[in-house]
Amino acid sequence: MPALRYDNFRLLFFATLGSGVGTWMATIALTLDIFDRTGSTWWVAALFIVTFVPSVIVGLVAGPLVDLLSRKRLIVSADIVRLAVFCTLPFVGTPLAIIVLAGVAGTANSFFRPAVLAGVPNLVPEADLAGATSLLQATDWLATAVGPILGGAIAGWSSPAVVYWINAATFLLSALLLIRIPARFLQSEQGITRGRLHDLRDGFDTFRQSRALVIVLAAFGLTMLASGLVNVSEIALAKRSLGSGAFGYGLLWTASGVGLVIGSLLTGAIVGRRRPLRVYPLGFVPWAAGTTGAALAPNVWVAALAMTLSGFGNGVTFPLTVLIVQQHTVDRLRGRTFTLIISAHNALLGLAMLAAGALTTAAGARWSYGVAGVLTASGGLTAYVLARRVRPRSAVARELAA
Repeated sequence: MPALRYDNFRLLFFATLGSGVGTWMATIALTLDIFDRTGSTWWVAALFIVTFVPSVIVGLVAGPLVDLLSRKRLIVSADIVRLAVFCTLPFVGTPLAIIVLAGVAGTANSFFRPAVLAGVPNLVPEADLAGATSLLQATDWLATAVGPILGGAIAGWSSPAVVYWINAATFLLSALLLIRIPARFLQSEQGITRGRLHDLRDGFDTFRQSRALVIVLAAFGLTMLASGLVNVSEIALAKRSLGSGAFGYGLLWTASGVGLVIGSLLTGAIVGRRRPLRVYPLGFVPWAAGTTGAALAPNVWVAALAMTLSGFGNGVTFPLTVLIVQQHTVDRLRGRTFTLIISAHNALLGLAMLAAGALTTAAGARWSYGVAGVLTASGGLTAYVLARRVRPRSAVARELAA
């Protein structure tokens, strides 16, 4: 893994890995805690909303801050805020207090992730950028696979409070690692404000001026609609359509996770010296085929194999999406570009989740998966058609040449 040769990227890698595992541990603990206190899925829904919605709001109204402020201070401050939240959670006694604190942590997350993604191109040479981005995303998928198991086991064995303290420790460790990265290695050029409306308009203008950004916004946006359908209907597919119960649901989740990790780790090798936009449409093929295969699967084992293929496609496509944004956006606008894309994609994900309940109830989980497969294939076709006219020279290369 060549990217780990660079000291500052290595610090970022271990910081995000530790805090990522802790975050997913805490996600399970928070869900168990709020459900045990209230016995209500409405409170659980509120918990997910307050961790989800801030990313949409930040992208629309506060994205320029990722470029105008020091990214180092922003990500370290986000860790400190999350550290404070999880040091406070063991002492709160009401569901409302838990929801409020979870919302604060969700807001910090909404600044942390775009700032990290925007800073990566400054930590490694462009030749290693694909490998670094895919490796960083692989840690996120690994945290998704490992964190929930650990969080559930520890919360069941002791209490959610123990998980909160562990998560707080991961944020402390992350902050101590990130503070060692010189600020100039996360941000080559700090933006200068021209007023809030102008700063926001500059972010939106990057999409008007770059076909590459339009491609990832539109193509991956279609897959976010598909992901919303799959996420909501997956449990119905496992328990009702395939008759495999809770075990089958866990198996499908694990199969997707395995595919995600493998896809992310192989992205750098798949890209090689090729233009990411040339490879990009191909990532949608296994993703769409796997999702459609799960819709048609006769049993849970075939469905699990299909979801591994689907996860592999997702694992390749997502890092490529990040890489394309990094390469086609100048550093002074990269942070707000990421926040806008994350905001738009998460909004689509939320809308699809709302629609998924009605579709699954009316037609069944197999139809939800079938529609998701069509949407994912449409994303790949969109990427293929639009990518044919994009100039090969990246924003990073232009910036270095300037």
